[in-house]
Amino acid sequence: MRYTPADAAFAASLSASLPEGVLCPCAPRYLEEPRGRYQGQAGLLAKPSSAAEVAVLLRAANAARVPVVPYGGGTGLVGGQVKPEGAAPLVMSLERMARIRAVYPQENVILAEAGAILADVQQAALAQQRLFPLSLAAEGTARIGGNLATNAGGVNVLRYGNARELCLGLEAVLPSGEIWHGLTRLRKDNTGYDLRNLLIGSEGTLGVITAAALKLSPIPAHQGVALFVVPSPQAAIALLALARDQLGEAVSAFELMHRQGLEFLAQHLPQLRQPFAQAPEWSVLIDLGLARGQDPVVALSDLFEASVEAGLAEDGVIAQSKAQAQALWAVREQIPEANRLVGSISSHDISVPISDIPDFIRRGGEAIAALGQGDMRVNCFGHLGDGNLHYNVFPATGRARSDYDDLRGAVKTVVHDLVQDMGGSFSAEHGVGRMKVADLQSYGDPVKLAAMRSIKQALDPRGIMNPGAVLPSQEP
Repeated sequence: MRYTPADAAFAASLSASLPEGVLCPCAPRYLEEPRGRYQGQAGLLAKPSSAAEVAVLLRAANAARVPVVPYGGGTGLVGGQVKPEGAAPLVMSLERMARIRAVYPQENVILAEAGAILADVQQAALAQQRLFPLSLAAEGTARIGGNLATNAGGVNVLRYGNARELCLGLEAVLPSGEIWHGLTRLRKDNTGYDLRNLLIGSEGTLGVITAAALKLSPIPAHQGVALFVVPSPQAAIALLALARDQLGEAVSAFELMHRQGLEFLAQHLPQLRQPFAQAPEWSVLIDLGLARGQDPVVALSDLFEASVEAGLAEDGVIAQSKAQAQALWAVREQIPEANRLVGSISSHDISVPISDIPDFIRRGGEAIAALGQGDMRVNCFGHLGDGNLHYNVFPATGRARSDYDDLRGAVKTVVHDLVQDMGGSFSAEHGVGRMKVADLQSYGDPVKLAAMRSIKQALDPRGIMNPGAVLPSQEP
């Protein structure tokens, strides 16, 4: 499939249809992605300010067969926001579409345009005494359209769900340039196929999300945070079950951390105070959101006593103030930065059934060691409550990741093969992008892949939307 580049001729054909300032040269920051694996091309940049302008752009791109790459906050970790090869694309940034259109606190709904920064959506909800619970490390930069396009997860999935579960309706522009007015605030609507859930998680390959109706929640009256030392991943899972038995849906987050991550923090971010003088082998960070009349310190103390009695915890720290709670969360939140400073050989965003996590950790360590480089270090951490682990493999102390270039592919393969064997997913929350297209072809169900190709053909027959992301590019 041959595409037309988004060049000066294409820009000239649009000049009479769009206001001044919508089209501009593509600045370097739109051609980069956080891991530095891909370098995008300098095509034309569009900054529409309305769904109508997005429609004009897509209609023209579709007619001319110009590839379009939707761009949110640029924080994606799988290369979905850049197009490194083939015809230079039209990069479409939604940054000028950043308004909070309305908040309905009694309905627990907020209407936000796709370019709204996640942290701004959170603040708009807080201003109305409501909570928008999607929370992730890049929330100060990530935009809500990108969060929905990738079905972002984060730390609160255990209680509130992924981005998909937080969305009631969408406004979107299809590749034909038609605007879908699906910005409903309804909780129940069984009128045929669910186009909303088709676009969520499609990574810009089926259309451009321009606005969303998002679910809000009451703000918990009290927050409780604790770090418990556990003897093993098995104990951590049993502790999760105990916590939910005692506290129900009050458990907002349940994060597993391994000693290796804490040692990376001590080495590369020594200014970050850690709660234990010696890093425990395994620990879990527990976050509670409680109603009025419930004391989080008492609730966590009771949980700790019960977990010690059951042999599920060996030590613990319970935050006594908001500052202490933030300090405990900082330990978990800074692990990815410490990982970056170390430099991984291969990083994996995987999920397996929760009860199988201990077996996965054991078998994963054995598989990595069997590659013949027993000195590789594994940092396994993440969202135990929803089965999502970040399983990252690092060089030995004193060695560089470049020393393992010949092993990078093998490391990824053994990890993903194990995940597949255990009925898991090689992409739990980061999406497929361009980085994992081959993995999807290798591990994806053939019937599902055929259905995906059919859907793509039906909605985007000329293949202009983010070619090369999710599905293989047909570009010569």
